[in-house]
Amino acid sequence: MRTITTDTIIENIKEMCIEANYELSADVKGKLFEAADTETSELGEQILSQLKDNLKIAREDLIPICQDTGMAVVFLKIGQDVHIEGISLEDAVNEGIRQGYEEGYLRKSVVGDPIIRENTKDNTPGIIHYEIVPGEQIEITVAPKGFGSENMSRVCMLKPADGIEGVKEVVIETVKLAGPNACPPVVVGVGIGGTFEKCALLAKKALTRNLDTHNPIPYVAELEEELLTKMNELDIGPGGLGGKTTALGVNVEVYPTHIAGLPVAINMCCHVNRHSHRII
Repeated sequence: MRTITTDTIIENIKEMCIEANYELSADVKGKLFEAADTETSELGEQILSQLKDNLKIAREDLIPICQDTGMAVVFLKIGQDVHIEGISLEDAVNEGIRQGYEEGYLRKSVVGDPIIRENTKDNTPGIIHYEIVPGEQIEITVAPKGFGSENMSRVCMLKPADGIEGVKEVVIETVKLAGPNACPPVVVGVGIGGTFEKCALLAKKALTRNLDTHNPIPYVAELEEELLTKMNELDIGPGGLGGKTTALGVNVEVYPTHIAGLPVAINMCCHVNRHSHRII
């Protein structure tokens, strides 16, 4: 049994909120730079070049990559041999978010009630997903999610007969409908299977997977490649102004489902696909 204090959790989440908002992970940055080198549209190449400059300024001046610093989504994989000592875990996560957004001068975008809409003034509460796993470590992923792209996301309850072609159709349709509103070039997370809520969680988690990797299931890896190709044939392009770089990557996750259903979720993300990962 290993003891981890909530002070340690608070400190790490605080740092991760700032880290994720100031600098993109290497895989996302690499895809963006690669796109800038291969984009054939003159205007598209110019926009991608500006996005590269923006990343450089954010890193060097320690300012957010984007003014929408998102709602903090936190994934916790907690080892079953870990004893957490201190305040409640949920309070600790939210305290880490609060400190990170205040000390990092990040925009506070959370309202305490979806209808009354009074700002909580510290970007809490976050969206927290817990998973109990073997071991004596805690794996943390912090993924601040902006709502320009979040608002373009969808859950579609398909019929089993729609099959993989139906999945392809709704994913591409979602990207078309999003157009410039999701701030392309986009990263797309797709969840297939489970239930209404499970496929949405799969799609959200898919956005945190390294873009240089594919799903280990062969047909799913092929689907990722095909969807990316089709998205980049839509001519939406960087900023929605045309070009061959509509998407930087597509990650697909699957899960068992009911005989009567085929749930599909598409979680859109702009090129600022922020996520920070640590194991403590």
